[in-house]
Formats: sequence, structure tokens, C-alpha cells
Amino acid sequence: MNNRELVAAVATRTGLGLHAAQDAVSAVFDLIAAEVADGEQVTLPGFGTFTARERAARTGRNPRTGEPIEIPAGRSPGFKPSAVLRKRLSDAG
Repeated sequence: MNNRELVAAVATRTGLGLHAAQDAVSAVFDLIAAEVADGEQVTLPGFGTFTARERAARTGRNPRTGEPIEIPAGRSPGFKPSAVLRKRLSDAG
């Protein structure tokens, strides 16, 4: 499912027009991204938790030359699915 299909599904399920559904979907993702970027965690019961994860600095290898390179510390987005979502996925397979 891509963004267009998600917006259409939200519009169908909620009775919103396509523009209103697009605004709603965009607002949800923008809010989640802003909160996680600020170091907060966003928990959606029955779905999961979005967090910012810290990555330590480490030494890697340049895949072309094989030479070691230093990879700086950084933050990356993380997602932990809820038990409800994990069960739903295991029941569907």
C-alpha cells in the first residue's frame, strides 16, 4: 500500500473527501515524526511504539575499497510493534 492507496482507504472508511483524508494522514505522520525527532516516544495502543534510537560511533568498511572508515554516532527511528499487532501478523500467515 502506498500513500495514495492509504489516503483512499482512509477516505472510504471515514467518509472524508480525498483532500481531507490526505490532510489527516499527513498530519498524523508529521506529528509522529516531530515528536520522535524531539526525543519523545509515540505509543499507539494496539499498533506499536515509535522512538528515536541512539547509535554508537563505530568503524565500518568502504565496500569498494575495503578500507576502514569511521561512522559517527547518530540517531535513527525505531519501531516496536505491540503484542496485538504481532499476534495479528502471526495469525495472518
